[in-house]
Amino acid sequence: MTPDKGAKILVTGVAGFIGFSLAKRLLDDGIKAIVGVDNINDYYDVNLKNDRLKVLEKYPSFKFIKLDIADRERMKGMFSKERFDIVVNLAAQAGVRYSLINPYSYVDANLSGFINVLEGCRHTKVKHIVFASSSSVYGANTVMPFSVHHNVDHPVSLYAASKKANELMAHTYAHLYDLPCTGLRFFTVYGPWGRPDMALFLFTKAILDDDTIKVFNNGKMQRDFTYIDDIVEGVVRVMGNIPETNLDWDKGNPDPGTSYAPYRIYNIGNNNPVELMDFIKCVEDAVGKEARKEFLPLQPGDVPATCADIDDLKMAVGFKPRTPLREGIRRFIEWYREYYKQ
Repeated sequence: MTPDKGAKILVTGVAGFIGFSLAKRLLDDGIKAIVGVDNINDYYDVNLKNDRLKVLEKYPSFKFIKLDIADRERMKGMFSKERFDIVVNLAAQAGVRYSLINPYSYVDANLSGFINVLEGCRHTKVKHIVFASSSSVYGANTVMPFSVHHNVDHPVSLYAASKKANELMAHTYAHLYDLPCTGLRFFTVYGPWGRPDMALFLFTKAILDDDTIKVFNNGKMQRDFTYIDDIVEGVVRVMGNIPETNLDWDKGNPDPGTSYAPYRIYNIGNNNPVELMDFIKCVEDAVGKEARKEFLPLQPGDVPATCADIDDLKMAVGFKPRTPLREGIRRFIEWYREYYKQ
């Protein structure tokens, strides 16, 4: 179920954590042509983004275009010129807490940008678009594990609402234009080259620098941490699994996880939630040093627990996470120490 090696693939958000990791995997797999798009914004350290790009630019089959997906005219021109077989849209304004500070950035990247991607795919007859959604769409839902067959109409952050909107927009294009669309709800991805605003990065940096880590909801949190290589394996398999219409879909009893249109939505996670305090202990053990902790209440927009029901993705592409948490954390800290010379 992997993409054809002769395919031409667009990866948006290619300087980001998942985008970089996916592009590198595809290049290592011998895909003929990978085009990466990113605007290299300063939401976090641009040096990290540029260093990721330096790794990708060593491959002769990789082409980078610095471009904001919210730029309608340039996106239109790029799609017309390049002509892609598969598009993986990972460009987005990420982060739950930042959406309380700068809401307009989510509208620009996640809504305006995504419609430009969909329009490009529609007009150039892209065979399959895979796009990033998020576990955040489950919002106020407390039924565990989270299932794609659950209702997700009660988001608790603008970021989550923008990702739910992406799912609705993609379904509309699948319905109107027969554009095959697959959405992936990512669950707390971690690993080497990860984002500096994520827990593992923040905890590791603080412990090594003798700073205090912030432990929200007084440590009473659970997250379905998923290692980057497992995530990328799932994405690659999905790319080669073009959705078809579900002839058994019942309009009288509509199932949110599937459709009469060529559209699917999947959770992509570990299906193994971890207590935050246990996660911190794993980080302390790997670093070899105890963290100084500041216990704080739950932050606005956050949810206390996530857990992915991945049965649908297992059935569709044989997805099965393989990396134990301690091993994944060890690999990250090994990368961090090398990258930051610590």
